[in-house]
Amino acid sequence: MRKKLSEMSLEELWELFPIFLTGHQECWDEWYREEKRALGKALEDVGPVRISHIGSTAVETIWAKPIIDILVEVTEKEGLAEPEKRLLGCGYRCMSRGERKLSFNKGYTEEGFAERVFHLHLRYEGDNNELYFRDYLRLHDDTAREYERLKFKLWEKYEHDRDAYTAAKSKFVAKYTERAKKEFGPHHPVL
Repeated sequence: MRKKLSEMSLEELWELFPIFLTGHQECWDEWYREEKRALGKALEDVGPVRISHIGSTAVETIWAKPIIDILVEVTEKEGLAEPEKRLLGCGYRCMSRGERKLSFNKGYTEEGFAERVFHLHLRYEGDNNELYFRDYLRLHDDTAREYERLKFKLWEKYEHDRDAYTAAKSKFVAKYTERAKKEFGPHHPVL
């Protein structure tokens, strides 16, 4: 009998869900749009300010982990409790909790990845550095390619250690997020 995900050690989870990259897939945009529609319906009366496709799957020119990253921004007035409850009702699992943000996933099973896998970041309006980074990569192909090369190196090194993989990218992401903020300004249009 297979263990439940909640019973697995971090090492067992990383073994079951290794990091792997693939070329851009046309279906990713459609998967995002379908999930956005479902999220919009589930959250419509708790006021999401914006639902955005973020991460490398939102950048057509680079390879990515086949996981659709979604940012959901809500107002502080609405709070996170009710949106969290609604997301859990949509099949998401809360993976990490901070005072001002929650992270969820969907599509992780005891047998491995489902066909469609999502990471959802629930934040307050304006906590959206990922939009700056995404748009910078979309507009600066040289930086996008540099990021892709970094991810290939890290994939080889950290295939079974998601935390280390993410941490090793953080300096690059922070650097170009700051450049994007300078280039786009505080209220840049989302591409």
